[in-house]
Amino acid sequence: MTSPTYDVVAIGNAIVDILAQADDAFIEEIGVAKGSMQLIFSPEDADALYAKMGPGREVSGGSAGNTVAAIAAMGGKAAFIGQVADDQLGAVFAHDLRAAGVHFDTAVRPGQPTTARCLIFVTPDGQRTMNTFLGASQFLPAAALDEAVIADGAILYLEGYLWDPEEPRAAMRRAIEIARANGRKVAFTLSDVFCISRHGGDFRKLIEDGMIDILFANENELLALCEHEGFEAAVEHIHGKVPLLVVTRGEHGAMALQGSERVEVKAEPIERLVDTTGAGDMFAAGFLHGQAQGKGLKESLTLGAVCAAEIIQHYGARAEADLKTLAAETLG
Repeated sequence: MTSPTYDVVAIGNAIVDILAQADDAFIEEIGVAKGSMQLIFSPEDADALYAKMGPGREVSGGSAGNTVAAIAAMGGKAAFIGQVADDQLGAVFAHDLRAAGVHFDTAVRPGQPTTARCLIFVTPDGQRTMNTFLGASQFLPAAALDEAVIADGAILYLEGYLWDPEEPRAAMRRAIEIARANGRKVAFTLSDVFCISRHGGDFRKLIEDGMIDILFANENELLALCEHEGFEAAVEHIHGKVPLLVVTRGEHGAMALQGSERVEVKAEPIERLVDTTGAGDMFAAGFLHGQAQGKGLKESLTLGAVCAAEIIQHYGARAEADLKTLAAETLG
């Protein structure tokens, strides 16, 4: 097995985030569950909701894209595979990711639909309510995979959000085959309780079949995956099926279980909660970067907590602080 070029190769939704502030009354008015992620199924509906937004700002996003951008910012080597359209938002996404130091060369998709966008409403308590039009991102075919890049990554990182459409689901299954054939690790994030409600059977089978080496979940996702067992029972149930289980618990910190080792860390203190957009993505970035640097569970968890604390103190899912310095200070 050759030494990998990339620490992490991620496959995910190539989405441009559009963020705007909103109050609770607005969230009720548009009829969505506060703090959740809803899918928008037509460009017309996406345009109508966009028209209701207050002043916003655009930045390339997507869960796995956020993660690899942060890994690159910490000095890691990362690549991303995802589908954009041949349009302005597609150009925004590609420029932002490449400017962040991430290798990204998936060919653009001509014609309709447009590049995916996520309309994010941030309420005064820092909660983000996401409304996502998946657009071109849901048409990532297996043929678009750069198999050499996947084989050249120490960890293949997959997001549950991309499991909805058929083509990307097939592409991710193929990517898992490539990674495992080359002796690489496969990491998977459950992404959202709603993803589990739609695809829990698939996720459980991947785990049962030994296809996942590192599983990321928050507390609610873990309970949903285990069909609402108690938390400790759920941890024990899944821990026995994946080599490394990582669970985030918001203000209560995070934990990792690997073999007989169980490590927990507290959440990092913050001055003010502004926006939780990307907290899980940033946590995964910190943890994966720590692992890629050969650090232990405690150091990796701590770096994940540090990255998550940075992102929730400002708007948007891309860091404003110097992550390379934060990583160096945390990992030593």
